[in-house]
Amino acid sequence: MKKILLGVLGAAVMLGAAGAAQTKLPSRDRFLFWTPAEQALGYKSIEKIFPTRTVKRGGPVAVLPHARGAFDVSYTFGGAKLNTASFMKNTNVSGLIVIQHGKILLERYGLGRSEHDRWTSFSVAKSVTSTLIGAAIKDGHIKSIDAPVTDYLPDLKGTAYDGVTIADLVTMRSGVKWNEDYTDPKSDVNQFGQQPKRADGKDPIEAYMAKLPRANKPGTVFHYDTGETNLAGILVAQATKMHLADYLSQKIWTKIGPEQDAVWIVDKGGEEMGGCCLSMTLRDYARFGLFFLHDGVVNGEHILPDGWVKAASSKQAENHEGGYGYFWWIHPGHGYAAEGIFGQAIAIDPKTDSAIVINSAWPVADADKYWATLTAYTDAVQDKLAK
Repeated sequence: MKKILLGVLGAAVMLGAAGAAQTKLPSRDRFLFWTPAEQALGYKSIEKIFPTRTVKRGGPVAVLPHARGAFDVSYTFGGAKLNTASFMKNTNVSGLIVIQHGKILLERYGLGRSEHDRWTSFSVAKSVTSTLIGAAIKDGHIKSIDAPVTDYLPDLKGTAYDGVTIADLVTMRSGVKWNEDYTDPKSDVNQFGQQPKRADGKDPIEAYMAKLPRANKPGTVFHYDTGETNLAGILVAQATKMHLADYLSQKIWTKIGPEQDAVWIVDKGGEEMGGCCLSMTLRDYARFGLFFLHDGVVNGEHILPDGWVKAASSKQAENHEGGYGYFWWIHPGHGYAAEGIFGQAIAIDPKTDSAIVINSAWPVADADKYWATLTAYTDAVQDKLAK
């Protein structure tokens, strides 16, 4: 994911409305190339388009009270004066929520979405997957983050993953060659999920990754690689002997009080896509963000190892943006974030005890100017909350 932040755009980013209402579900084969109208329907209807596994909720719903008074932010970006309404219009936002000290300051919806509609996460799911690695270490299913990947995925022995640790995997430093170009139909990121079901029962994504060559020494070079986040999910499933959705339900989802079940796309081998496409409601994204903001502790129960959140949300790898943690993007001065293509984000700032969730339908998967626009908004909100 390329997300070089631009200082100033020549003009405000204007994407326009999502178009006329879409009534026919879009084709799964064009997932990364849906039109804005197809996105508006398809992103909230993933379980009707793709095979998914349910992340079951349980227990009472955790109430998120609304704070008194109206909240908004006014800021200048790209030479234009903006606020929440203009930001949402300019970037096709379907849902936006701002929470501080456990209270909702602002909650808005667009693109025909309601508070009851789920929305797909794309790479926000990566941060959930790395969190499940932490839970599996806490439970003793995984020895440590420094354990070799091949200890849990033995079919990768003799491949470019020899010598790669789980820490290398979750910090995008495996050294394995990978093409993450969303606009190229022949790139790895567009091909690996299309692999057919295998007769030998092995996961087709793991088999695809096993064929990749090495580009760098493990642990040395940051290179964004969605395929490896799927490997991380398969690794958790192998270590825990549970499907990823079931383990998420058991360890987190039944404990943080979500309003609805979540759903997670599964690959052709029947395993969840650890790097993509976990769908939940806007408020439930916020509940996961608050879980992480509160150090992975729920009602006094420590779900994650001591120090996990601090390590996961600190710079473990160098990149052009400020650093990368355990599948979390680091934003010095403004906390850290889970981020996904087409404008999905959970921005967490421990300094202000806040979480901001944004779900969008950008017309392109990934572009610097759109990330700059989103970041300018979250920075403006966090700066106001800090006052």
